[in-house]
Amino acid sequence: MTLLNTLNLTYPIVQAPMAGGATTPELIADVSNFGGLGSLGAGMTAPDVLDSQINTIKSLTDRPFMVNLMVLSEHDSNTFDTSIPHWLSKYYQEKNIEVALPKRPALSFAEQLQVLYDNPVPVASFTFGIISAEQVQRLQSVGTRVIGTANHPLEAKAWAEIGADAVCVQGVEAGGHRGGWLPQSAKDPLGLLTLISQTRACTDIPLIAAGGIMTGQAIKAVQTAGAELAQIGTAFLTTDKCGINDTYKQALLDASQDKRSSETRLTRLFSGKQARSLLNDYLRDFAQFENAHELPPYPQLNAMTKFMRAHATKDSDPEHQSLWAGQGVALVRQESTIELLERLVKDL
Repeated sequence: MTLLNTLNLTYPIVQAPMAGGATTPELIADVSNFGGLGSLGAGMTAPDVLDSQINTIKSLTDRPFMVNLMVLSEHDSNTFDTSIPHWLSKYYQEKNIEVALPKRPALSFAEQLQVLYDNPVPVASFTFGIISAEQVQRLQSVGTRVIGTANHPLEAKAWAEIGADAVCVQGVEAGGHRGGWLPQSAKDPLGLLTLISQTRACTDIPLIAAGGIMTGQAIKAVQTAGAELAQIGTAFLTTDKCGINDTYKQALLDASQDKRSSETRLTRLFSGKQARSLLNDYLRDFAQFENAHELPPYPQLNAMTKFMRAHATKDSDPEHQSLWAGQGVALVRQESTIELLERLVKDL
């Protein structure tokens, strides 16, 4: 039984679950109705809003779709035990940006997961950590397929051992946050093809490939390498149904048209966790603190930089937003979601 059949898809395309409002119910429905797997990035979504979005998606498509959550311990989501770095405080003072940290740096993962038990979805995927075998079984018992995320073969093996239905292997080329949790994956990040071959050598769990995939030819390449499906994120960001702000979208299009550099950077400066972004002034100006031992961890730094990012969004300033983008960003186009999908399947 192939993953295409298991998930009831027509095409081997998964639209990546990008958190922060990028993945609108309309985007997800377009992808799922086309025959791919639309995905909601819900890691930063309050439980009541998540429940409502799931119902909206169900009203727009009767095809399979996926909800993605970020695995965080109660301690991590509840605790501020570091202070705002001096360089960030200074930036806020200079720009006159008011900062009022929330009581907790992130939402409760347990409460978000409860939504998926109470309002089951066809597919659930997880990033930033691993859930328990009991949680996998509980999701499967309500009809949900479970997909883990791995940046390292050992992470994929761990998901296989607790009974996940598939693993998304995310190469170093991928935009946005890296989904793994073992220190090995941060020290020496693996390229996608290397990651697929090394993972294939240690587990036979079905694989979804992610990282720099922008064309039908690239989908075929990862299938030849041993993945069954391709997960694509950056290419969807500049399509009509994506929910990112206009400044971010324009920065991506400018990178594709040589109006700004298409150079990307793996950085911890926005959130405390490695993520790939277009290079901008914030990353240049504070590069010296990138490897600082005292850099607050995720999700604490994420909560601390939120005010800068919100201010930049309000001011249409791309230089202080997190412009998540994969290494294939030079290939983005301004097009409808359906045009992108038709272009991808033409070469399959």
